[in-house]
Amino acid sequence: MKVIVDLCVVPLGVGVSVSKYVALCQQILQAAGLKIQMHAYGTNIEGEYDQVFAAIRACHEQIHAAGVPRITTTIKLGSRVDREQTMEDKLRSVAEKLS
Repeated sequence: MKVIVDLCVVPLGVGVSVSKYVALCQQILQAAGLKIQMHAYGTNIEGEYDQVFAAIRACHEQIHAAGVPRITTTIKLGSRVDREQTMEDKLRSVAEKLS
């Protein structure tokens, strides 16, 4: 099943700057071959359910391995079975309505 996920991983207990951990997670998502789109407060991910969640697990494992004692993660998940839909499809649909 294909899914589109909005992922926000927040390392806790490492100070105010977390960009190096965000970069680590981005590298993991890219290496997994997932379609990703980073934004200011997270990352949109498109792919097969099991592959997406395996990559999210790898993010947690690697961030903990990098010395982070605690992580809080917010996930929003959407799936469709009536047709295939991409992140671009969703953005295009709104853009068409705005023009």
